Amino acid sequence: MRWITGVLAWTALAMASPALAAPHKITITRDTWGIAHIRGETDADAVYGMVYAQAQDDFNRIEVNYLTNLGRMAEAEGEKAIWQDLRQRLFIDPARLKADYARSPAWLKAIMDAWAGGLNAYLADHPQVKPRVLTHFEPWMALSFTEGSIGGDIEGIPLTQLEGFYTHHKLAMTGEERGIIFREPQGSNGFAIAPSHSASGHALLYINPHTTFYFRSELQMTSAQGLNAYGAVTWGQPFIYQGFNQHAGWMHTSSGVDNVDEYAETIVETAKGKAYQYGAQTRPLIVRPVTLSYCRADGTMARRTFETYATHHGPITREEGGKWIATALMNRPVAALEQSFLRTKAHDLAGFLKIARLKANSSNDTLFADSKGHIAYLHPQFVPIRDQRFDWRAPVDGADPRTDWMGLHPLSELPQVIDPKNGWAYNTNNAPWSAAGADSPRKGAYPAYMDEVGANPRGPHAERVLAATPRFTLDGLIAAGHDTWLPAFDRLLPRLFAADAAAPSPARAEAIALLKGWDHRTSTASTAETLAIVWGENLWTKGAESAKAQRMTLWDWMDEQATNEQRLAALDEAMARLTKDFGDWRVPWGELNRYQRLTGAITQPYDDAQPSLPVAFTSSQWGALAVSSGPRVPGMKRYYGNRGNSFVAAVEFGPRVTARAISTGGASGDPTSPHFTDQAQRYLSGDLRPVWFYPADIKAHAESVKVLIRR
Repeated sequence: MRWITGVLAWTALAMASPALAAPHKITITRDTWGIAHIRGETDADAVYGMVYAQAQDDFNRIEVNYLTNLGRMAEAEGEKAIWQDLRQRLFIDPARLKADYARSPAWLKAIMDAWAGGLNAYLADHPQVKPRVLTHFEPWMALSFTEGSIGGDIEGIPLTQLEGFYTHHKLAMTGEERGIIFREPQGSNGFAIAPSHSASGHALLYINPHTTFYFRSELQMTSAQGLNAYGAVTWGQPFIYQGFNQHAGWMHTSSGVDNVDEYAETIVETAKGKAYQYGAQTRPLIVRPVTLSYCRADGTMARRTFETYATHHGPITREEGGKWIATALMNRPVAALEQSFLRTKAHDLAGFLKIARLKANSSNDTLFADSKGHIAYLHPQFVPIRDQRFDWRAPVDGADPRTDWMGLHPLSELPQVIDPKNGWAYNTNNAPWSAAGADSPRKGAYPAYMDEVGANPRGPHAERVLAATPRFTLDGLIAAGHDTWLPAFDRLLPRLFAADAAAPSPARAEAIALLKGWDHRTSTASTAETLAIVWGENLWTKGAESAKAQRMTLWDWMDEQATNEQRLAALDEAMARLTKDFGDWRVPWGELNRYQRLTGAITQPYDDAQPSLPVAFTSSQWGALAVSSGPRVPGMKRYYGNRGNSFVAAVEFGPRVTARAISTGGASGDPTSPHFTDQAQRYLSGDLRPVWFYPADIKAHAESVKVLIRR
């Protein structure tokens, strides 16, 4: 079926980018799972088509991402979002982004022009779609969102303290900001398998991001200029964030590297206004007004203007102990977008490392594999050089010039693993010191700021499953990624048993016996799993504040510092809660833990009375590799996952790429689409479907074809 954009779409595109010499044809072929395969003459054409296809699947998620990253959410959500917008605008200045766009290389401008053109064409061709705010996209806007993680470096800045500073009121931090509310650890798993460790003699890659469900779109984008990338795209971005091409694959995990620093600035009053101390100097504060719009309750728009401050370290984001705190983080949008796009075209490790020299990846560890048989663990490339005499986990003295960043570490100074002898590498958001078993980087050889997170229970789990199989098949790798062991309970439950032995109670005797007989594996039928997890969550909450104050992991606190009374009280509370909600504390895990998708809303509603499906997976905090977890919804008896195995892929890099994948729910955000929940059962069972990568396979499994004409 031939489909051509209308006059309005052509006009919008002509305004957004230079006229092309001749019309370019772009095809969007959707396979039987609704996955879009886009083909264009140029890379820019492919971007035009891929963002158009994303808009077809879920324009709302695209708009929300850019409202967030442009600092314009209050225009849709009202004044309650003003502080989120201000936080963003302290770092993201539209005037600077426009200037960055103007200075960008021609090829990158073409990508951004096509990005804006594709979105504007979609809106022109779908007048029934009513954007909340963004009725027209400009090319420079693409520079506001260049890194595809679920959150950005900016999101670590507490909004209450930002509001308190800029309104001159002292506000208490929320429980979530203080880290004392039960929260699923954000992260992902990535495994790379060398030819020496695979049954076929080809390198393998396992991709398992633990984002919120439906956070990314799965698609393929190809061009006559050599682009042929498949994988997960964070809604609205012009590049594949986690995926593979015909020769190589890349999986990003959130890193524990220290990539954000705080500076305690000494503020003084001078005849010319406020200034700050820097060595023997007094430097004037950088003052910049920021005007934000917000929607009133009656639908009209209002504006608020803030006089914001910054030092050479970064914007002022809060006050502490009489000092103004400046936040320093990576803010290199052009280089970041270049690196994010170019790495999708790298065909081998050498090419990938060449692109990494742009040093515009601040928060992602990377697992890599290619058809030449190379595998690697790579650390984030944006790592400032800092004086190791200072404790960078807390604000440092901004008046001391020794605390200034001293450039960036060269790649050779970063912890990494290249073609390890053991035949595998991995990351589970833990420190790199166990990335390849005995072939891992040595912690003592690197500054402490290379990692501030340390170990987590998924690390030993990954090491065990990777070491247990001498020769992985693709199916074996998928099975390893879905292994059901929960190693945290190997460590935590013996302490509970000892506490009970010291103070036994007939009321909990059956519960203790049930937990002692449990194999620490997940199953929808397991009542022991339910009891252990609810107990663990209760104990976790008791220790969150103390663990944070002592800079301990919660796993260490639960094992080493929780009292016997706290352990036993957490179990009593778990039994009481389950009995109250279900009539008995013996509740199968699949009865408590469910998958439900009722609407296309970004914040999903849940309803115990509506249909849902049992889920065997659980939280990564207990060491689960296959994950489903979510917030505890007030009023709901059941747990409803909203994060975990959102997109999973396993790839083999032989003469031809072979891959299998799954996207939780399906490709579409439209509840009326057949692809809204058509992959849910495969997600629940870990039964990844074949990926149609080559033209003949795509044609054989085509559900629809659309043709765009880009002028």
